[in-house]
Amino acid sequence: MFYARWRRLLPSWIDVRPVEWPGRGVRMDEPLATDPCVLAGQLAGELAAQFDGPYALFGHSLGAVVAFELAHGLLDRGTAAPVMLFASGAEAPAVRDGSRWREPLSDEALMQELRHLQGTPDEALANAELMRAALPVLRADFLMCGAYVYRPRRPLPCPVHVFGGADDETSREALEAWRQETSASFALDILAGHHFFIHTQQAELIDRIGAALARQSGRSIGLHRSEDHERVLRPATH
Repeated sequence: MFYARWRRLLPSWIDVRPVEWPGRGVRMDEPLATDPCVLAGQLAGELAAQFDGPYALFGHSLGAVVAFELAHGLLDRGTAAPVMLFASGAEAPAVRDGSRWREPLSDEALMQELRHLQGTPDEALANAELMRAALPVLRADFLMCGAYVYRPRRPLPCPVHVFGGADDETSREALEAWRQETSASFALDILAGHHFFIHTQQAELIDRIGAALARQSGRSIGLHRSEDHERVLRPATH
């Protein structure tokens, strides 16, 4: 739902395709994923046939790890590489440490994590019915953070563009470490805000995404929709 709003904010030649994970929205009846590599493999199998033109991948936080693994999964299936991988609010895969999330978190511990991340309004945290629905999904997401195991592979042949929050706990060094995951160009943009700068700096973030794709495609930002749409797939904001 969050990424669906980007359809009217990005240039018209970019076709935004939000990716819904199992256990959410229309996929509510499917089991929640607890391993990001397994999830990325499943998504690669579901999405590979949809790529008949240039596409980019975007993911925030855990979604950045899934987007990274999805890029490798698509390449393994013979799909063309994305024109760009955008990784937002996440340490590079090689330096991630999710050891403190390897066991399921209690409701209280989950609530503490949400307060710490500063991305959930107090009204939502105080809504018991909403939290009953949200906490199982969030618990699975944190388990995915704890379950991730980095596998060294050949660097991606596409550019990697990383975004970080100036007040986020993720260090600049951990963001810079994404550089080793590409044999093409690398860019790092630091935006004002904490972990969820993706919300508070949405306009700036979207402008930079559009500009990066325009440069990569040799386009002008103001161009209208054409037949060779750029597909920007966004595997979650968690």
